[in-house]
Amino acid sequence: MNLLRTVRTVLWSFIGIRKRSEYEEDLGKANPFHIIVVALVGVAVFVGGLIALVNWVVKK
Repeated sequence: MNLLRTVRTVLWSFIGIRKRSEYEEDLGKANPFHIIVVALVGVAVFVGGLIALVNWVVKK
């Protein structure tokens, strides 16, 4: 499973919209370590974005 497919899999799981057939296909090909790393990076980017948004709103 390549990096782009892993990122796409994690992003779709964040949103919660997946076709069952795609989920089952990804489940068979996914490397759990890669999924965890991409998910942690995604969460860090999301939280960082929220903090930046709050700081920007509070400054105004």
